[in-house]
Amino acid sequence: MNKAKVVVFDNQKAIHIPTGVRMLIRRCCNAVLYAENFEGNAEVEVTFVDDDEIRKLNARHRGIDAPTDVLSFPLGENGKFDVHPDTGVKQLGSIVINVKRAEEQATKLDHSFQREMGYLTAHSMLHLLGYDHEEGGIEQLRMREKEEQIMSMLGLPRIGLRG
Repeated sequence: MNKAKVVVFDNQKAIHIPTGVRMLIRRCCNAVLYAENFEGNAEVEVTFVDDDEIRKLNARHRGIDAPTDVLSFPLGENGKFDVHPDTGVKQLGSIVINVKRAEEQATKLDHSFQREMGYLTAHSMLHLLGYDHEEGGIEQLRMREKEEQIMSMLGLPRIGLRG
């Protein structure tokens, strides 16, 4: 089975990341690749940030001057990814997770912080692989279905409702 190398950075100090969350992030990335029958080895970067940092990134890259829960920065398009010349590993891109927002959403949705971090990771990984929900409709439904399939694979099924 192919694997994803997941490099995790914690660039925020406000919220302690519980033991096991980094491993959960890695498991989520690999579960998405497995569910999508992704061929080859991949590399993903995941960075934990605060409201201020994600607001700046959102303003710079999307023109939205407000914090959000997660941002995806894909390096590929239409199933074609940058490949590291020495290793042949496909470079999928970067995921940036707002830890404060993840904690707030977990409380609001009445599920664990771990489930929310996993959900945001799966959501963002699907974006890196080309899924989109911005226009709504069938694409949004397909993406939500995939997210929940992956969360169930990881033993983190939906408890509360997610909009």
